[in-house]
Amino acid sequence: MSIPAVYATPLLLVVSNMFMTVAWYGHLRFKTTALFAVILVSWGIAFFEYCLAVPANRIGHTVYSAAQLKTMQEVITLIVFSGFSVWVLKEPLGWNHLAGFALIAAGAALIFKP
Repeated sequence: MSIPAVYATPLLLVVSNMFMTVAWYGHLRFKTTALFAVILVSWGIAFFEYCLAVPANRIGHTVYSAAQLKTMQEVITLIVFSGFSVWVLKEPLGWNHLAGFALIAAGAALIFKP
């Protein structure tokens, strides 16, 4: 039994974004590690992100437009990053962050209107 594209796409994008967020921001917890080393580790993590993002977009393009896919990815990125920022980096989100994210989400909703 396969998962319909309408559900598989956001699921793959969520997991992809988890890898992406760790690759891009995880090294901030290791400030004394050599930059070259964190670049190599980040590339290794990003490989898995690509292994999920590319199929997500290929599968998703059967039911979503390219603009809808990109918008979905950006909103998922904000959600995943928010959790990562709070729980891993221990950086609280203020009202201004939440308001800004809400405005981005409102704009994203327009992309899905017929």
